[in-house]
Amino acid sequence: MSVSFARLRISSLILLSSLCVWLSTEQCVSAEITLDDAKQAMKKATHFFTSDVATDGGYLWHYSEDLSLREGEGPATDSMVWVQPPGTPTVGEAFLTAYQKTGEPYLLAAAKGAASALINGQLKSGGWSYTIDFKKRETAQYRIDGGGSKARNTTTFDDNTSQSALRFLILLDQELKFQDQAIHGAVTYALDSFLKAQFPNGGWPQRYSSFPDPKEFPVLKANYPESWSRTFPKKKYQNYYTFNDNAIADLVELMFLANHVYNDPRYREAALNAGDFIILAQMPEPQPAWAQQYNQKMQPAWARKFEPPAVTGGESQGIIKTLMQIYIYSGEKKYLEPIPSALVYLKKSELPDGKLARFYELKTNRPLYFTKQYQLTYKSDDMPTHYGFIVKSNVDSLASRYRSLLKASPKRLASMRFPTRRVRLTPSLTAKAKSAIDSLNARGAWIKQGEIRTAKRENIPVIDTRVFVQNLTNLADYIAAKKQD
Repeated sequence: MSVSFARLRISSLILLSSLCVWLSTEQCVSAEITLDDAKQAMKKATHFFTSDVATDGGYLWHYSEDLSLREGEGPATDSMVWVQPPGTPTVGEAFLTAYQKTGEPYLLAAAKGAASALINGQLKSGGWSYTIDFKKRETAQYRIDGGGSKARNTTTFDDNTSQSALRFLILLDQELKFQDQAIHGAVTYALDSFLKAQFPNGGWPQRYSSFPDPKEFPVLKANYPESWSRTFPKKKYQNYYTFNDNAIADLVELMFLANHVYNDPRYREAALNAGDFIILAQMPEPQPAWAQQYNQKMQPAWARKFEPPAVTGGESQGIIKTLMQIYIYSGEKKYLEPIPSALVYLKKSELPDGKLARFYELKTNRPLYFTKQYQLTYKSDDMPTHYGFIVKSNVDSLASRYRSLLKASPKRLASMRFPTRRVRLTPSLTAKAKSAIDSLNARGAWIKQGEIRTAKRENIPVIDTRVFVQNLTNLADYIAAKKQD
């Protein structure tokens, strides 16, 4: 090597080092990991998760490092998996998406394993409960090897449980070109059941075990009750028309996806019928927004002991987003018509700090809260901490999106229905991939300090399903971007 060339090389290295310090370490990590590093880490992590963590192909939320403690939203045994996100459907879809980005066959096999768990946990009512217990088949009316007529058979739409399961199975069915009979059969059975569970007015319940009799559910416009009890009545609310926890929003998105994949107009019609229900459910003045749930008289009603009959500042914002989504898919402007008055009302209802109360008293519009003893009150100084009684206001951003949709051309609307995202090899993505590689332990596990809440164990090493999904996604994105680059 000549002296001049050596000096030039040294100068270049010094310059590169200086640039790394000036730009940030994040932007200089690309030279520290390779495509093969990312592939090996992803394979190792997947093998650990499918062979050591999985139960019959399914997953929970949290595990202690030695896998002796397990939980979803509640405690779990080693024969149980969770359907409610971020459980089995979340992990299964992460495997499927990673396979589609990288082409690695073991990821498709892992996705099929998660699908098998869901198929074995599908209920005769068509959907899923929060959990599946593979050793106690007699406790539920599973479609496959389930219990008798007195066993549990309740499909739940709460917390995106059945919707997320069916969404994953639809996407996997599409990837497999509809050739896997078990997967395709589970999908069609679920979709047919969800259609039957829809009420005549287009709404859906929070959960169901039998299909509604149209005679018992007249199509009515939302209205205020003459009076309502300030004391929790302890009534069953599962068959109320339910917006709570985005139940109907998730079903609308699911039905549009099903129509897109199977080209069956029944699913599009179901989504539009839900949009018609949203129009019916908008409360009249002086509160032209929505309640969390309605009884058969289309009046706001009690659900849980901290969810009173009220107009909601929380779910109403999600409903507005759903109306805009229905407009994007349908192009029918009637689904935009409820939005302006709702936005004006919500803006006027903002609290002094710019946030919104979760609940507003019917007609008076006074914010409602609960004490830690679950007494209804107008004061917010003694609230339980497990529930969001005060929520962020997105009114301004919703208004901006509404205005942009009014100007959007049909071609622009079509492009918004199922957008595709092309991953790019950015310094940020590279840093995330490197972090995933560096934090993977010798067993193939990503460990964080956390808690197993149901076992009252805090600050212990935990395997968190969400961490696995995020790291797997980052590695798959990095691999896909590296290949493109």
